[in-house]
Amino acid sequence: MSAPDDLPVVVIGAGPTGLAAAAHLHERGLTFTVLEAGDTPGAAVRQWGHVRVFSPWRFNIDPAARRLLDEAGWVAPDPEALPTGAELVGDYLQPLAELPQLKPHLRYGARVEAISRLGLDRLRTAGRDTAPFLLCLANGDELFARAVIDATGTWRTPNVLGASGLPARGEADATAYLEHALPDVLGVDRDRFVGRHTLVVGSGHSAANTLLSLAELAESAPGTEVTWAIRTASPARTYGGAAADALPARGALGLRLRTHVDAGRIRLLTGFAVHTLTPADGRVRVVVRHAGGNDESVTVDRIVAATGFRPDHSIAAELRLDLDPVLGATRALAPLIDPNEHSCGTVAPHGVDELAHPESGYYAVGMKAYGRAPTFLMATGYEQVRSVVAALAGDWVAARDVQLDLPETGVCNSNPADGQLGGCCAS
Repeated sequence: MSAPDDLPVVVIGAGPTGLAAAAHLHERGLTFTVLEAGDTPGAAVRQWGHVRVFSPWRFNIDPAARRLLDEAGWVAPDPEALPTGAELVGDYLQPLAELPQLKPHLRYGARVEAISRLGLDRLRTAGRDTAPFLLCLANGDELFARAVIDATGTWRTPNVLGASGLPARGEADATAYLEHALPDVLGVDRDRFVGRHTLVVGSGHSAANTLLSLAELAESAPGTEVTWAIRTASPARTYGGAAADALPARGALGLRLRTHVDAGRIRLLTGFAVHTLTPADGRVRVVVRHAGGNDESVTVDRIVAATGFRPDHSIAAELRLDLDPVLGATRALAPLIDPNEHSCGTVAPHGVDELAHPESGYYAVGMKAYGRAPTFLMATGYEQVRSVVAALAGDWVAARDVQLDLPETGVCNSNPADGQLGGCCAS
């Protein structure tokens, strides 16, 4: 078996953060392999390709990736324009993945099922730091690595509807009526919503985007009803900082939503904690249990669960992780991103030291690094991987020179009384 330094760094995930890691690894002259479970780069981003993000291009392009693209004659988009998810993939991630410096190192349809140390389970200590990482793929292949950068994100592990972090009673039986966050209401998914009553549960920007699309649909399609349910007593956090937001599109999102609510085009239900879901006669009855113990119900045709996401650390079950018991981020990072205290604009610069685990050489980056915290922006992930790759190259001065300039939201923090802490910032 080769010594670990002769092995590649394996990056899991070819989304924005994973491909940024690949660009930095190339610049540092480190051998690397990128494993992507989907068939294309940015496979998860493509699933919300119809959504226009609120951060302009200048926040969405990694500097190392930009240098590689510029060398290839790439025509950069307007730095102040707001891309859709599809444009983010088509105009940036796809050209980046096609570069000859990266393309030979990308493997698609490569789903990682488990990561361990070769010949060592989690209990074994002797020789651990020099043993290669072992990655087991769904197709039976095994890969060895000197380090692992896990950029798999959280898109495939949404939070449940139940207010206590557990599925609501009957939630598993009502899946036929449930929608993932950010359905394409005005596009390919239109037929599921037109002329029907949709309940959107959640107080983040994913919920706001879906509500605005539903309100637009309702204006042209009679019989289309929209109800919005949040767990707090006030939608103020979702409405956001308006003109005080450093990203105008993010501030405008809340203003537009508030206009629809005030005009009665969207019915708002506050203090809404989902207790049970009961399918009946082609619809679903949602029972809400309030803090005082009293119940009420609403019957709808579709439910959009825009309740945020959580990380899945199961592939790293045999690694030694030090996770914060609340957020599921590293214990060092958690207080810097706690949504009870921070918005995405107040997150402190952080890098390899805050992302490190007792398992030397394993780093979760991007959305997954944030655990359940919603305070993530792509620019944060780019600085994370820059720092991690510098450390892997032995350049600890650069690794610890972490700088992060993030746009303020105009909202100081998430509402700590809100049972759903999801969705305040992710762009």
